[in-house]
Amino acid sequence: MVTRTVKGDRALSSPVVRSRNVLKRNSMRFAAALLAALASFVVAPNAAPAAAPQHHDQAPGFYRVKVGDLEVTALYDGTGAFDPHWLNGTKATMDGVVEVLHEDPHMLDVADTGFLVNTGKQLILVDVGAGTWWGGPIFGRLAGSLRNAGYTPEEVDIVLVTHLHSDHIGGLTTQDGKRVFPNADVYVAKAESDFWLSPEIAAKAPKDAQPFFQSAQAIAAPYITAGKWHTFSVGSEPIVDGMQVVPLPGHTPGQTGYEFASKGQKILFWGDIVHALRVQLQHPEVTAIFDIDPAAAAATRNQLLPKLAREDVLIAGPHMNFPALGRLRKEESGYSWAPVVFTDQWDKR
Repeated sequence: MVTRTVKGDRALSSPVVRSRNVLKRNSMRFAAALLAALASFVVAPNAAPAAAPQHHDQAPGFYRVKVGDLEVTALYDGTGAFDPHWLNGTKATMDGVVEVLHEDPHMLDVADTGFLVNTGKQLILVDVGAGTWWGGPIFGRLAGSLRNAGYTPEEVDIVLVTHLHSDHIGGLTTQDGKRVFPNADVYVAKAESDFWLSPEIAAKAPKDAQPFFQSAQAIAAPYITAGKWHTFSVGSEPIVDGMQVVPLPGHTPGQTGYEFASKGQKILFWGDIVHALRVQLQHPEVTAIFDIDPAAAAATRNQLLPKLAREDVLIAGPHMNFPALGRLRKEESGYSWAPVVFTDQWDKR
């Protein structure tokens, strides 16, 4: 190192030395900055990502399947839970239900679903959900689901009603008496209409049954006034080509299923044959307090289930879990439900 001494023997660096020191300090700073930059590339991938907002909206409430040449669209109206006290069975069966319910609180979850059949010529609804007449705000979504599926209430030509409980017909009419489907003709079995719309029968009914009569009469009224309410009996002229009515008495006096067939394929809209699928498929003898004739309801179920399982018929069950479409499989004890498998191609089975 080249130095020179000045007063008091204090050593000063030469210009060359000072330049080297500056270069050294700058090099060290550059190296530190480079290391910091390299470290950021290593750390960044492992750093927590920026928070993303959650999207709480679900997919629209409809699902389509093809049955021959028919387009069938399940229309979501809402989801609730079936109270175990609404079921009647042996003590052993009901004790088992309560025990399983403690382990699985969703055991008795049910949906309310209506179905739209597009034949290519007509738009036909089978049941229309609860509207504002049953279940409060958890139901009443069917009209919205219909619009999401690409249709409007004004386009519906026919409504086929399985029975006149308000969770199946409430969607027909608003609380202020307006028709939701202004251009639709409504069809219901004569035995069903005569029972629920009879003031004499309603007057003799138990007090807790009165709301069922009152809602049925209020919901039907604007269609009756408009000449849009029609009844039929077994053996009547066909309402729709390729569809036959299937009497399913017990739950109500005139409960009716509707079986559509096209190109060798069938679908049955079965109304309230089953309310609680995880109970009544294993124990078809279990009935519901809403059954007008519990013995007849159980007998109808016991006659129908083996036939549907044997023939592999597609079933549209309003209270099965959405999309409420599936088939029955015979088990060693009772039956199991095989729901349709989701596909984004509507014409896949």
